[in-house]
Amino acid sequence: MRSDDQSGFLARTIPAGDGLKLHVRDYAGDEASTRSRPPVFCLPGLTRNSRDFHQLALLLSQDSLAPHRVITLDARGRGLSERDPDKSHYNLVIEAQDVLTVCAALDIQQAIFVGTSRGGLVLHMLAASRPDVLKAVILNDIGPVLEKIGLADIRDYLNRDRKPVNWSEAIEILRENHGRAFTALAEEDWHDMARAIYTVVDGKPAADYDPAIAVQMQALDLEAPIPDLWTQFQGFQDIPLMVIRGENSKLLAQSTTDEMARRHPGTVVKIADGQGHAPILHFGDIPDAIRDFISRL
Repeated sequence: MRSDDQSGFLARTIPAGDGLKLHVRDYAGDEASTRSRPPVFCLPGLTRNSRDFHQLALLLSQDSLAPHRVITLDARGRGLSERDPDKSHYNLVIEAQDVLTVCAALDIQQAIFVGTSRGGLVLHMLAASRPDVLKAVILNDIGPVLEKIGLADIRDYLNRDRKPVNWSEAIEILRENHGRAFTALAEEDWHDMARAIYTVVDGKPAADYDPAIAVQMQALDLEAPIPDLWTQFQGFQDIPLMVIRGENSKLLAQSTTDEMARRHPGTVVKIADGQGHAPILHFGDIPDAIRDFISRL
């Protein structure tokens, strides 16, 4: 992540339907250059935030040939969006409605949506309820079937909840949790990841989300069946679809990716070499693959 990760966008605050304040980054670019193209709307993972997409948003909004306006959202309870006093509101249905509220506030009729992990589950909800807003969809290491081994991995590192006292420790924790899956990352990439995930509280790096979100995941009963979302996935049928899968992902199986492509002919599948859950989208040749996909729309 660039050291100036607080520039290149307009920060917006948009009230959700229940009044909770949502934080949005608007990488508007040059309006004259972007107005003829659909915007790109990025939704982060369970405990992540809009900073995950900063470098990708700069690449797409400042592209010399085909720039796109890019919107990145801090879902409720994450990043700079307000924490919800009603913790039951941290659910896919309400988070999908928040996306529609932001679209309405920004007068976005359709967008190319990028959903990382939980953000992709939100897109499954929109595919079932409001497919008309989906110009195209990029699912980042997520699909209709979640592997229990991947869910257990997420639950376990949230349960460890080790709190760093400085940035060196923050990077060390990330390497402990993700190093075996993200073999392609160099030293600066781990610094980027830390700056995207952690904020600063009392001079120390701190997780940038409502702890209640982690509590939900920590309480997950993996002995019970995990419902699939194949019914909702069917809503993508007439929508251009790209699936990015981390080569070392434990959450999205290759067999699920293959079945997604079988059920949705024309799906573009991109494997993120040397990455796990969920791939960094500005890394390696992934931006070129994304540009190629959206250029065909």
